[in-house]
Amino acid sequence: MAIPSPSRSTTHLVHDTFSAVAEQYAVSRVHAQGEDLPEILRLAALTGTEHVLDAGCGPGPISLLLAPTASRVTAVDLSEPMLGRARRTAAERSLTNIEFHRGNLADLPWPDTSFDLIVSRYAAHHWPDPQAVVAELARLLAPTGQLLLIDVMADPDPLLDTFLNALEILRDPSHVRDHSQAQWQAICQRAGLVAVPEFAWNLRLEFGPWVTRIQTPEARAAALRELLDGASAEVRQAFRIEDDHSFTVPAAILSARPV
Repeated sequence: MAIPSPSRSTTHLVHDTFSAVAEQYAVSRVHAQGEDLPEILRLAALTGTEHVLDAGCGPGPISLLLAPTASRVTAVDLSEPMLGRARRTAAERSLTNIEFHRGNLADLPWPDTSFDLIVSRYAAHHWPDPQAVVAELARLLAPTGQLLLIDVMADPDPLLDTFLNALEILRDPSHVRDHSQAQWQAICQRAGLVAVPEFAWNLRLEFGPWVTRIQTPEARAAALRELLDGASAEVRQAFRIEDDHSFTVPAAILSARPV
């Protein structure tokens, strides 16, 4: 895959990058599986009456997880190939209560308080303006609703923060930023939401699949290996860097509700 031109907007970069890799993400163990999925189901606590928004659905693992116990699920993504892959899987599983919509999360067409539950998983680090997106999601959330935000969390330590985000953007130029838990809580607070951590885990990223599923060019993959090889002792310990360049990052689920 050619290295994307820096002249394109981040939104177009996200669209183009992920449209090319929908099949890889549909079978990715990190995305299709994960110890967070049972926790998301538990925290959602669906009763069969809820309208759910899957914000940045990708190939649809969250929509597919929640549709059997929700009234309706609306799945939104920038990439039509990602939506197409999610549609096919939903049809294979005979899930007829999922609606698919291509759109930008910072500007969605539904009225205020339309959703009882909003879930965003592994999408937030691509948001060019996370404050605008969270404000829009807060607008769409019912007064008694809940936003579940699931992503890799940056460490408060500037050294670890810088190293993590350098890895991420070198692998995938559509990456914007992994924020810390405290930063997400502040973003939510400015949008009128109170966010609390509900679940945290260590996410191991196997180097080969990590670069292959996003089609990282070999020159960038080589630079990533060099960066990991040259990491300081503190960084190596924090990210549990392995001989094959696999490493581990902190991830968390934050639950946010209207004030």
